Amino acid sequence: MNNPKVKRLGILTGGGDCPGLNAVIRAVAKTAFFRYGIEVLGIMDGFGGLIENRCALLTDRDVSGILHRGGTILGTTNRDNPFRYPVGEKDGQIVWGDVSDRAITNLRDMGVDVLIVVGGDGSLHIAHELYKKGVPAIGIPKTIDNDLSATDFTFGFDTALNTATDAIDKLHTTAESHHRMMILEVMGRNAGWIALHSGLAGGADVILIPEIPFTYDAVCAKISARRQAGKKFSIMVVAEGAELPGGELVYQDKVAGNPLLDKLGGVAGVVAQIIQEKSGVETRVTVLGHLQRGGTPTPFDRILGTRFGVKAVELAMNGEFGKMACLHGDLVDSVPLKAAVSEQKRVNPHGELVRAAKSVGVSFGDE
Repeated sequence: MNNPKVKRLGILTGGGDCPGLNAVIRAVAKTAFFRYGIEVLGIMDGFGGLIENRCALLTDRDVSGILHRGGTILGTTNRDNPFRYPVGEKDGQIVWGDVSDRAITNLRDMGVDVLIVVGGDGSLHIAHELYKKGVPAIGIPKTIDNDLSATDFTFGFDTALNTATDAIDKLHTTAESHHRMMILEVMGRNAGWIALHSGLAGGADVILIPEIPFTYDAVCAKISARRQAGKKFSIMVVAEGAELPGGELVYQDKVAGNPLLDKLGGVAGVVAQIIQEKSGVETRVTVLGHLQRGGTPTPFDRILGTRFGVKAVELAMNGEFGKMACLHGDLVDSVPLKAAVSEQKRVNPHGELVRAAKSVGVSFGDE
C-alpha cells in the first residue's frame, strides 16, 4: 500500500550505539526509495538533532556500503530527552524543561510525515510520549541488553553476545594456565541476558545476574568443589547490574537528579576481592565495557535490523502509527509502543535457560 499522505520519513537513532543500527538505516532508506518512491530525512544525534533542527536528506549513495559497519552514520546520544532537557542554570544547578513542542515544530518544519525512532526503552518511551502528542511515530527495538518485553530479540544483542563469548573463550586459556579465578563483567543494566547467554555458551562455572541473589559462601563452595575435583581454575561471568549480597548496586558514576544516566559498573572488582580473600584463589577481573557495543554486526543482527527497517516503513505506509516492529518466533510483527515500554524483560530465575545452566553444573551463587 502506498499512502499518498506520506512523502517523507524521518529517522533517528537514540540511546547507546550498537551493531546493526546502520543495517536498519539502510533498510528504511532503500525500502522507502525503491518500493515507495518517497524521501528519508536523517535526524542527527538522536533527539538532540530533533530539538536543535539538525538533519539531512539521505540518498541511496549515503546508505550504500554501511550494512557491515558498526555504530550509526546518524550519530546518537542518550542525554537529549525533549521532555526533560537542560534549558538553563540557576544557583549552580541545571534547570530542566519540556521542549517537546519545539521538537514537534521542528519535525513539522522538516517536512517529516512519519518519525521512525530506533532505540531502547528510553528512546522508545520518548517516541510513545511524542505519539501521544500527535506525532505519527514508529519504533524499532535496539539494545544489546535484549531487555524489551515486546520482542523476542532486539538487534545488537547477538553481536554483543558473540563478543562476550569470545572473551570468555580467551580467558579460559589464561585461567587454566595460571590456575586462577577469572571474572568477566558484562553489560546488560538490570537484566542478565548477556551474562546468562555468554556464560552458558562460554562454559562459565559461575554466572551472577541481577535476577538471582547470590552469596559469597555459595560462590566459594563452587570454586572449592572444582578444586577438589582437580579443576584448578574457574570462570565467572558477572552482569554489571548484579546486586551484592546486601542488595547494593555498584556504579561507575551517578548523575544527581537523573537516575537514567547513572552508569553501572565495577561489581566484578568488588566480588573478586572478597572471593579471593575467602577462597584463597588468585582472582583476576576483566571488564568488557564498550567493546560489547562496537564492531561488525553478526549476520543475525544484519538480517534482523534489515527486517525491522522494512517493517517500520510498511507500518508507516499503512498508517499504523504508535507501533513498534518486533520479532515473535520467526515472524517480524508489530506491537503498540505502549506495550513495548510497559515493563523491562528480565531473566526468569526459574526459566528453561537457567535450569539448563544449572543442569550442566553452573552456579548462580544461590545454592
